[in-house]
Amino acid sequence: MARQANSVVPSKSSVTEHAKRVLDVTVVLLEDGYASTAIGPIEVFHSAGLLWEWLHGTAPDNPPFRVRIASLDGNSVTSLCSLGLTPNCSIHEIEHTDIIILPASGWDVMDRIAKNSALLPWLRERYAKGAYIAGVCTGVAFLAECGLLDGREATTHWGVADIMRERYPKVIWRPDRFVTEDGRLFCSGGVYASLDISLYLVEKFCGHEIALRCAKALLLSMPRSRQSGYSVVPLSHPHSDDKIRDAEEYLQAHLEKPISIDMLADRAGMGQRNFIRRFKAATGRVPGEYVQMLRVAAAKEMLEQGASSIQAVSIKIGYEDVAFFRSLFKRHTGLTPANYRARFANMTFDRGELVSG
Repeated sequence: MARQANSVVPSKSSVTEHAKRVLDVTVVLLEDGYASTAIGPIEVFHSAGLLWEWLHGTAPDNPPFRVRIASLDGNSVTSLCSLGLTPNCSIHEIEHTDIIILPASGWDVMDRIAKNSALLPWLRERYAKGAYIAGVCTGVAFLAECGLLDGREATTHWGVADIMRERYPKVIWRPDRFVTEDGRLFCSGGVYASLDISLYLVEKFCGHEIALRCAKALLLSMPRSRQSGYSVVPLSHPHSDDKIRDAEEYLQAHLEKPISIDMLADRAGMGQRNFIRRFKAATGRVPGEYVQMLRVAAAKEMLEQGASSIQAVSIKIGYEDVAFFRSLFKRHTGLTPANYRARFANMTFDRGELVSG
């Protein structure tokens, strides 16, 4: 069977991996917050790249993350359920951090912001210095209050979504989603979505396999981004090019179809050369390479769910030539589709749909 034509020309160069280094994660403790939304991320980041490996006798010398716990003033806090939590330091002692986790603050959102107003300038400063910031459930309100979410997509718990929409109308609220990502800002839509967003970040910074092994070791499901479907594929670094983001969303929604650069450029209202240049500047990849990565990611998900037919997976993601698909999959993952399925099928559990109000 002939390979399906696709006029988005793939890149000849392989994906360049960033040099590995230990990433600093700061989990902020808030008075009267939900303890699990701080403890869950602490344990996920601490376990990533370590626990699965330790269970199999191959723990590395250096973990991928270094986790620190900070409160506003360095003093202990008491959670909503009267659990005492002791930080390592105050937020003002943090000289550098790559990732910040804001736990759920409790339901009286405006009152919590007023009592923790010292957090706001610190968040703005850290974001300006390049930190990635993730808000859990009602903790997202601190990002909105800072103005960092203006014009960006965000999610939160359905129970406070209307309050958020009214107070922060410039934010594009998507409470149907478990996880959103927009411009180094991440949001999750519920207390136990703290695990979703933590695994999402592990996958983004360490890759799919490490995140999946971390989930397996902790007996967690992999994160889902929305009520109806698959997790957002973290294919590109965060960017603010709305036209390219629209092209990415279109590709993700039509990954099984042949899509030409001309078509994408026309949708974006650009010439072909300008589109390719903007796409690569925004995502770090040329369109053809992006499509291949997108399709491989979708194939991984189907194989993890135990898809019985490699040919069916290949066709579903847009490749009628199964031999080409096998070669492409092995080039990107180091495993054949069959070997990948044997290793990772049944490692995830069904999270179920996000309950709405």
